[in-house]
Amino acid sequence: MSLCALVEHIPRRQIKRGIGGGENLLEDEPRPLKHDWIISIKENLDRAEQDPRAQKHSIYRIPHYLKDGKEKAYVPRIVCLGPYHRSDRNLRKMDRHKWRCLKRILTHNNQKIENYLHAVNRVEKRARACYEETRDMSSNEFVEMMVLDGCFVNELFWGFSNGFNELGYTHDDPVFSLSRSSLPIIRRDMILLENQIPLLILHPLFCLQHGPPDQGGPPDQDELLAKLALKFFDPLKPIDRPLHCDGSTSLESNPLPCEFRKGIDHCLELFRWSLLHPDPKRAANEESSQIGQQWQQFIHCVTELRKKGIKFKKGEVGGFRNIQFKDGTLEIPLLVIQDATRSVFLNLIAFEQCHFNCGNDVISYLFFMDHLINSAEDVGHLHDCGIMEHWLGSDAEVADLFNQLGKEVVFVDDGSYLSKLSKDVNAYSGNKWNSWIAILELKYFNNPWSIISLVAAFILLVLTLAQTLYGVFGYYRPGS
Repeated sequence: MSLCALVEHIPRRQIKRGIGGGENLLEDEPRPLKHDWIISIKENLDRAEQDPRAQKHSIYRIPHYLKDGKEKAYVPRIVCLGPYHRSDRNLRKMDRHKWRCLKRILTHNNQKIENYLHAVNRVEKRARACYEETRDMSSNEFVEMMVLDGCFVNELFWGFSNGFNELGYTHDDPVFSLSRSSLPIIRRDMILLENQIPLLILHPLFCLQHGPPDQGGPPDQDELLAKLALKFFDPLKPIDRPLHCDGSTSLESNPLPCEFRKGIDHCLELFRWSLLHPDPKRAANEESSQIGQQWQQFIHCVTELRKKGIKFKKGEVGGFRNIQFKDGTLEIPLLVIQDATRSVFLNLIAFEQCHFNCGNDVISYLFFMDHLINSAEDVGHLHDCGIMEHWLGSDAEVADLFNQLGKEVVFVDDGSYLSKLSKDVNAYSGNKWNSWIAILELKYFNNPWSIISLVAAFILLVLTLAQTLYGVFGYYRPGS
């Protein structure tokens, strides 16, 4: 019997078990494909065709590789804004204060809720595009959330600057009061990357709350909202202020970041721009001078640089971009470290890691400071120079903070604004003559007693030399 005839006499199910073990090897008819499954695959293919750079996301989920061991720095404690943490029941307890805030706004302005819902509904599609995940929320749920959270944020901005009592809240209000301890925690929660509300939501709601300019409302409301936000987050800024600042900064003293209207989508990004204080002319010069040039951004720590003749001085102008190196002196603006600073830095890092074409200015600054600070001794010297102040328990904790920030961060030094400065510092510290002078200063001129001892030794040497010369002269000219 031929092989073909033998196969024909074998039952179908036996062939399926005997050849290759494949369950569907000789199936007479293919099983029907599920319609929902096909739709899901097609949706994935459609999304794959989109250019990632064309995505409009600006409010991201923190990548897992950044969260490792630092989860608490990215998670809100008492208030959630936006869709990412709404499932946390502990955070939803703040909702009653949000509803209370919205009720006050509507009652005070004699307005209908429909006006606010329509204002958000007009920009719903653009607002959804700011987030990576909103598909599980209906249109009504999303618009309601944006109205509630947006009015809450605007109320905090206005009340912090103009006084919550003028809005009708009592001095002991659990949320809307400067005397309550919850406000610093709320402020810290509102700066987190996963807890942002798009500015395109805040702007129309702010206009409704305070009225358009032609009806008695404040002029240039976009700029005013930005100023109010910057003032609200001012206590979190690690620059420009000594620790004894009382937080009473006026709106006029908060300089708006240059071109803040262009491409800034939320408060964390606005806060980032305020730290950099970009100067358009300076930025253009830096960009043009770095074309085709890349330098490794590496410098020694403060202790080593001092041994090589580098001096440190507090810079007069604040901002991460205002570090300068002139004539062997490294000028660094004041840096203030407090309890919330670690969380602020980590969320700024996460934003720069996630946002396309954002730049790495904050990461570059933190890597630069990480290289400068290796020990408590480095922190202590920067403090003595007026460059650093902190509220942490010890200088060693500050050093550990900077040494931990850069872990798991992918940083490509593509000619950042600190690259050329680092190259100049390394060139100066590599000069042996500068190192010899520095060793002499550190060893013999670092305190008054060393200077007195050196002067006394020099005088003694001169007197000894004079006595010797006088003796020799008397020996050869005894009669004189």
